Amino acid sequence: MKLPAARVDVWIWVLIYGGLFGVILGLALGRDGAAFGWGIVAGGAVAALAGAVLVWVRSRMSDPTKH
Repeated sequence: MKLPAARVDVWIWVLIYGGLFGVILGLALGRDGAAFGWGIVAGGAVAALAGAVLVWVRSRMSDPTKH
């Protein structure tokens, strides 16, 4: 499947910012030692990492506007 570069750009920022928000929210909830909060931290960290991987994927994509 071939995704347009603009759509990948949107997913990059949604995953990075959403993941970081999840990490902060999970840290606030996990302060009392609740496992639920640490689960949110883990999910947010995975989302932010996926966004970082998409940055690398986007850097390898060819830009059709430069042809």
